[in-house]
Amino acid sequence: MIEEGTVIAKNKKAAYQYFLEDKWIAGIQLTGTEIKSIRNHKARITEAYCNFIKGELHVLNMYIEPYSHGGYANHEPTRVRKLLLTANELGKIKRKLRDVGNTCIPLTLFISKSGFAKLEIALATGKKLQDKREDLKKKEAKRQIDRSRSDRYE
Repeated sequence: MIEEGTVIAKNKKAAYQYFLEDKWIAGIQLTGTEIKSIRNHKARITEAYCNFIKGELHVLNMYIEPYSHGGYANHEPTRVRKLLLTANELGKIKRKLRDVGNTCIPLTLFISKSGFAKLEIALATGKKLQDKREDLKKKEAKRQIDRSRSDRYE
């Protein structure tokens, strides 16, 4: 689903902690020093989440390190940033977030071919402990199968 470009940050915990449903790619409204820090790979999205504020979707808790040569015009590292989506997409997300247990989380922060910072977001439902255990069991079984296959060919 990700467009061709440079991946800056991934939320590796997302697939472990949530059932991921629908995915969208959103633009981010940034200042000049923020995009420079992102291009220097100085961003984290592991603790970030998306929420509606006054009818617009925003990403909260996304950390972008202050730019080293920013001076007085530098940005605040965890400020609220607006996500750029169409009205149709915003409506779909808003309707689905009304359901109990649903949340919107960022999965990947990347730079598109055209040079813009993009955020892949997903609608997610939290997993229970037993679901996480089942995923680990499946992952381990797959590893064992892959190991046995690679042993045969050596």
